[in-house]
Amino acid sequence: MQKRFSQLSKQLLTSGRFAIEREMLRVTPEGTLAVTKHPDSLGDKATHPYITTDFSESQIELITPTFPTVEGAHDFLQTLYDITALHIDDERLWPQSMPCALPDGGIIPLADFGSSGVEAGHYREHLLQKYGAKKQLISGIHFNFSFADELIAALYERSPERYDRFKNDLYLKLVRNYLRTRWLVVYLLGGTPAVHTSYEERCVSQMQALSEDVYSNTTALSYRNSDCGYTNVEPLYPDYSTLSDYTASVRRFIAQGDIANPNELYSPIRLKTSRGGNDLERLETNGIDYIEIRNIDLNPFEKTGIALSDLKFLHVFLLYLTLKDETRFTDWQAEAFHNQQRVAKEGLSPTLTLMRDGETMALQTYALDLLDEVEAFNERYTLGFDDVFGSVRERIDHVDATYAARLTKVMTTEGYTAWSLRQAELFYRDAYANRFRMHGYSDMELSTQILMKAALKRGYTIDVIDRDDQFIRIRHGNRTEYVKQATKTSKDNYVSVLMMENKTVTKHVLAEHGIRVPEGVELRSETDLRDAWHAFSNEPVVLKPKSTNFGIGIHIFKDGTTLDEALAAFRHARTFDDVILLETFLPGKEYRFLVIGDEVAGILHRVPANVTGDGASTIRELVAQKNEDPLRGKGYKTPLEKIEIDDIVVAFLRLQGKTPDSVIADGERVFLRENSNISTGGDSIDYTDRIADSYKQIAVAAAKAVGATICGVDMMIPSLEREGDYGIIELNFNPAIHIHSFPYEGKERPIGETVLDLLFD
Repeated sequence: MQKRFSQLSKQLLTSGRFAIEREMLRVTPEGTLAVTKHPDSLGDKATHPYITTDFSESQIELITPTFPTVEGAHDFLQTLYDITALHIDDERLWPQSMPCALPDGGIIPLADFGSSGVEAGHYREHLLQKYGAKKQLISGIHFNFSFADELIAALYERSPERYDRFKNDLYLKLVRNYLRTRWLVVYLLGGTPAVHTSYEERCVSQMQALSEDVYSNTTALSYRNSDCGYTNVEPLYPDYSTLSDYTASVRRFIAQGDIANPNELYSPIRLKTSRGGNDLERLETNGIDYIEIRNIDLNPFEKTGIALSDLKFLHVFLLYLTLKDETRFTDWQAEAFHNQQRVAKEGLSPTLTLMRDGETMALQTYALDLLDEVEAFNERYTLGFDDVFGSVRERIDHVDATYAARLTKVMTTEGYTAWSLRQAELFYRDAYANRFRMHGYSDMELSTQILMKAALKRGYTIDVIDRDDQFIRIRHGNRTEYVKQATKTSKDNYVSVLMMENKTVTKHVLAEHGIRVPEGVELRSETDLRDAWHAFSNEPVVLKPKSTNFGIGIHIFKDGTTLDEALAAFRHARTFDDVILLETFLPGKEYRFLVIGDEVAGILHRVPANVTGDGASTIRELVAQKNEDPLRGKGYKTPLEKIEIDDIVVAFLRLQGKTPDSVIADGERVFLRENSNISTGGDSIDYTDRIADSYKQIAVAAAKAVGATICGVDMMIPSLEREGDYGIIELNFNPAIHIHSFPYEGKERPIGETVLDLLFD
């Protein structure tokens, strides 16, 4: 196989499918187990494909779909964490594999799946009686891996075996080699060097107190992978020679009463089929589709529980093990179990020795031999994993650099609960800071990310059809919806879109429905402007392109202007459209009403781009400072847009007797544009709860007048105290939702949820 391997491309050799499952506990602000029900805000745990529970109601399990890269799976896991952390009220997500402070003799609530989960409930009762609830609360990372079908097919070429036998044997060889060397993964990724005082007395009694609530034997690296962890009562060694040998041996364990079903075989690695998971009959019928690695502790230094670099190392390590020649040592399973136990409970000892094919060897020597072989393998086949080995080698060379050693040190100083809560709070704040972002999709428009994230929270399936065009597909049950740019959906018809694009048609239709709009004329040439100017020369006016959005090309003269300035504005607007509208300027503040269906989902007052002086900085410097806000970016990928100093800004400042290099007084506010669009650096302020329902009804009526289901209605209101005084200046067919979801000031609105309600009601 090695010869065939060397003939394949790097892209094919590293192709595969990856998924991650991450377990964790919900805890109270004091760091004790939260015994509340699985939050309703996270959906139905019985049907949600991404966010569910495991043994207990107190335990969250996050499940990613499969991805062609580990980066994709890791990004998705991070998004699931963010969603979960922000929807469990004042509780936090415990960052450690070993449990938090547990109720002494109290009730640990079993996961309740209702009538649909009776069998699962009985199984949990069995586990509770056999292993105890405290062990069942141990959490970890499960890493699912499969070779790409194309890679298996390429390796199979010219093989005399049947394809299904070849595929099964390929996975079985990988499994056997992984089991032999699993101790290395425990050493590198172990993160359970201590337990809380309230953990199982049998285990705690064998340890010593490192601080008030931290117990360890001082050399433990992974109690989760030891006899104090989530293991069978006695070690069980399935026969991995062939698939039929494996299933026969597991059935034998069940018949002997060692385990109740295949799920109770707590092996560090499992054979799985995509059509039935761990079911033996389906495994025999369908063959092995992927493997599940189960001996990875949560890394409490990482929000996701596992570092991306460690996932990459696991990938190259699995590829290496697939080609690695097997030894003839017959008692390899017992030796592998012995090595795992020694590393788990004595891994921090710098003098620890292991067994290798019956011979004693120092852990560091054995580990460096393996790492050298993996690095050589990576180099030989130019797989591109060069950047992952430095961190791994550091942990092997210096035991103090392991996650477990670092964790022991910090918990001894700060305490088990105190440090863990601090990490949980740190990760919560990071989730909050990224609440508007979907990891792995930051190149897409923010409104699209918001809709995708809302769909994930509900457990809907999302496919990105055209990333550049912001075109996605959302599936739920037997319903499928295609959406472009978050608000272009099947609910709006083509004519409505055309009507809103054409400002002349929009005004005509609204006026026919008794809705107030500004008076104006269409201009196609400078001659048209000159001819019409007498009717507008003494009035506040607006010149704008007939068919553009986002405030592009708009010029507002609220105090009137000269014909020459109007001509200059006309020429600029003509660069965006052949037809320009000259309209009377409507006084008042401008508000954006977001209409979705029959309701107003949000209202914003958009403040034009501005800066506030400090008495020392120039306007240019103040703009640069304001643009450093992490909420500001470019291309609608953040809640706010960066302010750009362009010709329009320069001209607007000139009218105020200023330039970009002017220094303004401390506390003085200077506006940089007349138009208030967020797309040109404006600030968004939520007014949804501050505006009378009568105005909301007008906005809905305006949208219905043009047949629009999702619509941005721009309304001028002189005074919120005087109802009935208004004018609608524009309808927008593709309104951004991010400005309402994450305003500069005011309440954040769940607009993504509202769009989904419209699409899937």
